[in-house]
Amino acid sequence: MYFVHWAISNLSVVSKLLGRFVARQLHEYLQLWNLLLHLQSGFRQNNSTETAVLRVLSDLLEAVDGGGVAALVLLDLSAAFDTVDHSIPCRRLELTFGLCSPVLLWFQSYLLGRS
Repeated sequence: MYFVHWAISNLSVVSKLLGRFVARQLHEYLQLWNLLLHLQSGFRQNNSTETAVLRVLSDLLEAVDGGGVAALVLLDLSAAFDTVDHSIPCRRLELTFGLCSPVLLWFQSYLLGRS
């Protein structure tokens, strides 16, 4: 019984390591081919939530200072991943970011059946 417990507990460690490895590889690919949007704050070094908020605030103040009208609409997207058909991000990985087999198949396999 001890072996079964050890194997199950180590699966999460292996899964986390694999996830970090894949994330690092994907991020390097996106940076190499300059595929991340300039204003993308998430998953970028020296960018954070603070960076994004400061950018929005700066844009709002610039519009108001220039005599324009500014409006801010906030959306809570914390559970958005749970509501998206997983074929959509996979298709986006293929069409926008140029991922193809076997990498694309790996992502599809990972997302299959997840909620």
